[in-house]
Amino acid sequence: MQRRHQAIPLQQAAQESPALATLMDRVRDSSLRLQTVKSLLPGPLRTSVQAGPLEDGCWCLLVASNAVAAKLRQLVPALQAHLNQQGLGVATIRIKVQNS
Repeated sequence: MQRRHQAIPLQQAAQESPALATLMDRVRDSSLRLQTVKSLLPGPLRTSVQAGPLEDGCWCLLVASNAVAAKLRQLVPALQAHLNQQGLGVATIRIKVQNS
């Protein structure tokens, strides 16, 4: 990789760096899964859930509170079934409460 003395767009940097390209692919895959299941989430929950890391068949959802986490845990089987139907299946879905 050639050293530059000027800023370059993120997309270009990702194309030139295999590690960054892999990271961007994982972020894109995680975001796609969240968009796929968002319609299954009750309206008030949708804004409290964010896509987290996707590694080795385990997808993590980041939530704003314990209450949201509890409700989301009840929905995990339906979310997994929907992802499987769409060809985006994961082995497990983890729920993690973000520290504010």
